Amino acid sequence: NQSIVVADHWNHRVIKVDNETTQISIVAGIGSSGRDENKLNLPLSVAVDQLGTIYVADTKNHRIMRWPRGAISGNVIVGSRGEGSRSDQLSEPSDLSFDSDGNLYVVDAGNNRVQKYPIDKSSC
Repeated sequence: NQSIVVADHWNHRVIKVDNETTQISIVAGIGSSGRDENKLNLPLSVAVDQLGTIYVADTKNHRIMRWPRGAISGNVIVGSRGEGSRSDQLSEPSDLSFDSDGNLYVVDAGNNRVQKYPIDKSSC
């Protein structure tokens, strides 16, 4: 089953569109902004790993969130200390992607840099 996962920016959520049925489902966020682990604030980018885990650039919360498949809440993997320029902080992350080794690359737009984070798959 092939699906498309996209950041629904203005609705503060991530949706999945099933290519066969065109059914739309919310897979991250609840549709209102906030800092709780079940909320997003203007997400801009999404990446999905081989396990179906969803990673979200939660732009205005200055963090990267991880949603395991089927989870109702995510967990913060980068940016739990708020906005900033230290290596464990972000400022308006705008895009993310994985390399072939499973490292996560984040465009940290507010700090004019790209950050690389190794992802611990055992905690997914």
